[in-house]
Amino acid sequence: MKFGVSSLAAVLASLSYYQGVDAFAPNKMASPASSTSLAMSSVKTAEDVLWTPSIKSGARVEQFGELDKYCEDLKTVFRRKTRTVECGPIKFGSEHPIVRQTMATTDTADVDATIEQVMRCADKGFDLVRITVQGRREATAAAKIREGLFKKGYDIPLCADMHFQPKVALLVADALEKIRINPGNFADGRKDFEEKIYETEEDYFSERAYLTEAFVPLVERCKELNRCMRIGTNHGSLSSRVLSFYGDTPRGMVESAIEFADICRSVDFHNFVFSMKASNPLVMVQSYRLLAAEQYRMGWDYPLHLGVTEAGEGEDGRMKSAIGIGTLLADGLGDTIRVSLTEDPEFEYEPCNRLAEIAGTRLAINPEAKARQEAVKSYDDTRDITSFSRRQGQLPLQKEEDPIDVRGFLNRDGSVISVVYPEMFEKENAQYLYQNLGCKTAVGMPFKDIATTDSILLRKVPPSSNTDARTAIRRLIDVSMGVIVPAEELAKDPIPNAVALMDLEDAVAKNGELPEGAIRLAVTITGEEDDDTLAKVKDLDPVLCLLKTSESISKLHASRRVFELFKNNEIETPVINHFVTSTEDSNELALQLGTSVGSLLADGCGDGVLVEQVGEKQHFSVDFLRTTSFSLLQGSRMRSTKTEFVSCPSCGRTLFDLQETTANIQKATGHLPGVTVAVMGCIVNGPGEMADADFGYVGTLPGKVDLYYGKEVVRKSIPNDDAVDALIDLIKEYDMWKDPEVEEKEEEEAAVVA
Repeated sequence: MKFGVSSLAAVLASLSYYQGVDAFAPNKMASPASSTSLAMSSVKTAEDVLWTPSIKSGARVEQFGELDKYCEDLKTVFRRKTRTVECGPIKFGSEHPIVRQTMATTDTADVDATIEQVMRCADKGFDLVRITVQGRREATAAAKIREGLFKKGYDIPLCADMHFQPKVALLVADALEKIRINPGNFADGRKDFEEKIYETEEDYFSERAYLTEAFVPLVERCKELNRCMRIGTNHGSLSSRVLSFYGDTPRGMVESAIEFADICRSVDFHNFVFSMKASNPLVMVQSYRLLAAEQYRMGWDYPLHLGVTEAGEGEDGRMKSAIGIGTLLADGLGDTIRVSLTEDPEFEYEPCNRLAEIAGTRLAINPEAKARQEAVKSYDDTRDITSFSRRQGQLPLQKEEDPIDVRGFLNRDGSVISVVYPEMFEKENAQYLYQNLGCKTAVGMPFKDIATTDSILLRKVPPSSNTDARTAIRRLIDVSMGVIVPAEELAKDPIPNAVALMDLEDAVAKNGELPEGAIRLAVTITGEEDDDTLAKVKDLDPVLCLLKTSESISKLHASRRVFELFKNNEIETPVINHFVTSTEDSNELALQLGTSVGSLLADGCGDGVLVEQVGEKQHFSVDFLRTTSFSLLQGSRMRSTKTEFVSCPSCGRTLFDLQETTANIQKATGHLPGVTVAVMGCIVNGPGEMADADFGYVGTLPGKVDLYYGKEVVRKSIPNDDAVDALIDLIKEYDMWKDPEVEEKEEEEAAVVA
């Protein structure tokens, strides 16, 4: 936020607001009497804290009942009702716009550079900027940064990112509007994986004493100065105490945060928000939903900060963020968001702002959105948000009489279907089409590879008189690529062994009768069908269903209804989420696709994706849409077709050039599907994120890197210049390396195969 420099005197005078005593007053949406918040005048020991009843013993269920809902409404999108939390001039909560925030990448001790970057972020449109505070030097610099921004006419609030340093947190609270603490290391110190043995739950609870001792002074200071706080749990930095008792689970993340919230509430401090960040979007979604459900159960109403941590860069980073953040926003969860990209912070604004905008269009306060949601036919939503399980459709079964192999039409880990056009099969274009579909070729013949399109959708067919085009189609079918064509097109000009596509209601009317030459049936579902019609999919036994919901109904809720009815009727037909787009912006496509289809895949609903462009112009190549589709599946933890990178977004703690280093590592190791490499600029979350990676590259000292295999440090203090080569050697040592394939130039003259 920026204001005129002419009002500087008024701004400086407003410092009394930020530093006033007794500025916090309980929000009007105070927690109900059924909660455990009986305010105490003084908390000195763990015995003084009103701890939330145990989840393991069943005491929580006994006092508050079973978990019920995780959002306001499962059928209509309303924002989850929360209290208002103040952070300087901005407010978090359901009565306020979603707050967009980012994190500075400068060294906080470099006051001038940090001020300049924060101003660029404010000018871009961000509402809040977080800066890292490692020690006293950075705490002193933070005060100068705050003062310098005020003098330049900027009142954008700052958040101090605190790890390991309770005493430093007290210092920085005097200067900044918000403090982020990490329950995994605020009192527990640096990350370790020492397994602790707790004979009883009381043994585990007995260690709360040091949490209270470390945290209460900061809570009291924040209450006194009306500071805001984020209790920010990270999947990658759970304490060894929590890991030993709850495991590396969403439940452990939630319980870790609840302990710190209990201390805040016992001091009658409520000006805080929660976050449950993870680099795995599925873990992140489950954790936030579980925390929201616990808050509903206990009568709490604290806002949620959403983010996928270490999302990476480019399309993949935006895709993973859209899957995690977009899924939660689609159900009305989330009051402030950050898209964590391995890019300069200014570049985080567009995806951050766009996700908030997309969420706004889905709220039922908009008449059009409400009408689409209410148009979905009635159904029971039985999803279990406490655990993740993926619906697994039945793959195509080979019949004895089949002249071709149909088993490759779909993939067990998630399928990609590409839309192609008749002209692409012309003699001069066929080789390019094979490449766009991800095929390997030998003497002009296509073969499937690890990231090859599984099936294609061909809405119009080249005439049978075009022998070159028909030969190209046959070659794809011969390598078990499904060719899906509308039944009416096949009836006019058959393609041997094609898959006939019909609308479900037409297929029911025709009893699934196939046109001449077709080998299997596929059906399109719009979500508007009645229950009886959807149930007939079981009798038709199509090879797949394309779920392309009508524009007049909510895609999310209509799709959930279809999957519920399939479950109830024990229909095992694979369902491909059919996504239609007219955008010409690749980043917008990633955000739309991640939000729309990712929100279904995050619930395990869907066996693949088909992206179809509509409009006068085709903005993206078949190759681009194919690779984007595979990125969606990989981001949803389904099908791995390339190296997975867990890459932190950089901050003032980063000990090397993260963007350059990440690019070098991706260039060297990006051809290793099934391998996950974590690139971490510092030690804060690094070791924890190794739990979700095979290999880790972590900055530890200026100019030095430690390499990890899983959670274990296996190479220490490697010079930056040698570290990428050392990482390659480490991957080879664990037999997970393969040399990049060298593309051979083919002689097209040898490709003439009739």
